[in-house]
Amino acid sequence: MSTIDPAAAKLLQRGFNALNSGQMDVAAEACQSALAAYPELPEAHFLVGLVAIEGDERGVAHEAFKSVVKLDQDHAAGWAQLARLNISEGRIALAERALKEVRRIQPTDPAILDLTGTVLNQMGEFEAAKAFFKQVNRQQPGHTPFMMNLANALVFTGDIDEAVTLFKAVIQRDPRSAQSHWGLANAVKAKDTQHIAEMQKLLAQYPDNARARGFLHYAIGKEYEDLQDWDLAFEAFAAGAKARRQTVEFDEATEVAMFELIRECFSADWLDRVGEGNPDPAPIFVLGQPRTGTTLIERVISAHSQVYSAGELQQFGLATRRVSQHIDRRRFSAELFSAASRANPRAIGDMYLQTTARIRDKAPRFVDKLPVNYLHVPLILAALPNAKIVHLVRGPMDACFASFKQLFADAYLHSYDQEEMARHHARYRQLMAHFREQFPGRFIDIRYEDAARDLETHAPQLISALGLPWEDACLHFHQSDTGVATASAVQVREPAHTRSIGRWRRYEQQLAPMCNALMAAGVPLE
Repeated sequence: MSTIDPAAAKLLQRGFNALNSGQMDVAAEACQSALAAYPELPEAHFLVGLVAIEGDERGVAHEAFKSVVKLDQDHAAGWAQLARLNISEGRIALAERALKEVRRIQPTDPAILDLTGTVLNQMGEFEAAKAFFKQVNRQQPGHTPFMMNLANALVFTGDIDEAVTLFKAVIQRDPRSAQSHWGLANAVKAKDTQHIAEMQKLLAQYPDNARARGFLHYAIGKEYEDLQDWDLAFEAFAAGAKARRQTVEFDEATEVAMFELIRECFSADWLDRVGEGNPDPAPIFVLGQPRTGTTLIERVISAHSQVYSAGELQQFGLATRRVSQHIDRRRFSAELFSAASRANPRAIGDMYLQTTARIRDKAPRFVDKLPVNYLHVPLILAALPNAKIVHLVRGPMDACFASFKQLFADAYLHSYDQEEMARHHARYRQLMAHFREQFPGRFIDIRYEDAARDLETHAPQLISALGLPWEDACLHFHQSDTGVATASAVQVREPAHTRSIGRWRRYEQQLAPMCNALMAAGVPLE
C-alpha cells in the first residue's frame, strides 16, 4: 500500500487486520468508511470482497472483485479471487478468463500463485495445479499451508512417495498440524503404532478444537485399521464422527421432505410431459452413494481411449438451479426440486454441455463422477436423454460404514451418526427403487461386489452397455496417470480388490445402532 494515500492506507490496514483477527464488524465498518472516502480505490473494493467472502455474501464479493479489476486491470489478486468464486459456482469459462488475466500479469506474490493453483485443482487440471504449487514452494519454502497444498496435489496426481515426504516435512515444522497427520495417514499404510502414539499425544493439545480432533481421530482410526486392530480403529472412528458432528449441522427433517417431494414430482408421466432435452450422447454419469465403488468404475470407463475423465462436476446441479431460477443458499431442498420439475429440460441440458465444454477435453465421451447426482436422475433423463447413467450399488452395511469412517470435506453431513447414516441410506434406496419403477432400463446398475470380485467379466459388459468397443486398457485402469481428487485417490492406484467387502462384520457389535436402524427401515444388511 506504499503508493496509496497515507490516510487510506491506515484505514485499509485497520480493515485487513480486523479481517485477519476475525473481527468482522470492525472489518465491515472499515470497508464502509474506505468506500465512502475512496470510491475509486481498488484496494477498498478488494477488502469489501474479502469481508463478503467471510460473511458468505457471494454476490457482494463478485461485484466487489469485478470493481477491483475494472479500476485496475492488472490487479492479479482481484482476478484470482474472481477465478475462485467462478469455479466454485461452476462458471468454468469465466474462471478460465480470470486465470488468463492472472497469467498475463505474471504475479510473483506466493499467495496469488497458491490461489491460482487451488482454482486449477478445482478445475481438475491437477498437473497444472501441481506446477503452480511447486513454484509457490520454491518462492516461499517452509510455509506449511503452501506445503500442504502441494502435498495434496501430489496425492491427486499419484506421486504418493513425494507426498508422504512432504507431509512428514510439514509435521516436522509444525507437529501440531492435525490435517497434515491426517493426510499422511491416508497416503501411506501404517506398519506400526509410532505415528498413532504421536497423534494421541497431540489430541491432548486440542481439548476444545473439534475440527483438529476430527482430523486426528479419523487418522488414528485409519492406521489402526491398517494394523487390523479393529476395536481401537472403531473407537477412533466413532470419536472422529462425534468431533465432526460438532462442526456441521444436518437437518434430517428437511432431507425427508426433499426425498418425498422428488418421489411425488418425478414419474414416467412427468417425463412424458416435459419437452425434449439435448440429444448429445457424450455424457456418462457415474453416481450413487459415496465410497461405493464410483471411483473404481469411473476409472475403468475413463481408461477407454474414447472417454475423458472430467471428475466430480457440480455443473448439472448448477445448471438446474440457474434454469429453474431458484435462489436458495442450501445446495439441495424440496423447493429446488419442485422448481426444477417445471424447468425447461433442453435449457438445462444445453447449459450443462456449455459449462462442461472446456472440461470434457476433445474425447467423444466424458465421465461426470459426482455421486450425489443420483438425486438428479429424472432431470438427467429429461435434459440429456442420450446420456448414459451408471449407478453403483453396494451392500448397505458396507456402504454405510464406509461413509461413517470417512472424513468428508463439506458434504454427506448425515454420515457422522450411525442412525442418521442408516436412515439416509434407506431413503436413498427407496428413491432409486422409485426411479427403477418409473424409468425402467434407463440407467445401469452395477454391484460393487460383483465388479470387485470379477472385473474381467463385468468390465466388458459395462463397456458394451455404454456403446463402446472393448479395450484391454479398461482392465488396467490403475496404471493411468490421470489425477483423482476424491477420498479414493490412493486406493485407485492399485488393481480392483475385495478387501473391503464385508468389512463391516469386523465391527458388527459396535455397529448395532446402524444395523438396527437399517432393519427397522426394511433394508437388508447385505
